[in-house]
Amino acid sequence: MIILPKASAPILPKTKDAPIIALMYASIIVVLVVAQLFSFDKFLTIVESYWLPGGVVFAHFLAAYLVIVEVFALPFLLRMRVSLAMRVVSMGCGWLVALIWLGISLWLVISTNAVGNIGFVGSVVALAPGWWAVFISIALGTLSAWASWGMWPLVRKK
Repeated sequence: MIILPKASAPILPKTKDAPIIALMYASIIVVLVVAQLFSFDKFLTIVESYWLPGGVVFAHFLAAYLVIVEVFALPFLLRMRVSLAMRVVSMGCGWLVALIWLGISLWLVISTNAVGNIGFVGSVVALAPGWWAVFISIALGTLSAWASWGMWPLVRKK
């Protein structure tokens, strides 16, 4: 017998601000992923220019993985009707988006690589890497943590 997961409504948030924060984080992710997918071939060359360990193969994997993780973070943030397992995976993807961008921005600040575009919005707008990108990545992590805390998908026991 095959038992398929059933979509369910999300649990009520802890505070009224948590869904607003999640919607703000989701809108930021939508802007990032649409811009990256708009010119994905150029986004690949941007990620190649980071000179990451692993070479071109890892750079292409990271670019594709980043876009996939950004898309999969949206169901939790938008409070869509999905299964509990998908909601937990989506919440984890929201954390991964911030962690990956934090790692990339720290790598670009620490390395001696002269990169002209960090690639937050692909090649649509060229944004030079720097400490501001590290702080933006930390802000994304803060939004992710706040949304996860306020809309924790697992049942809370009192």
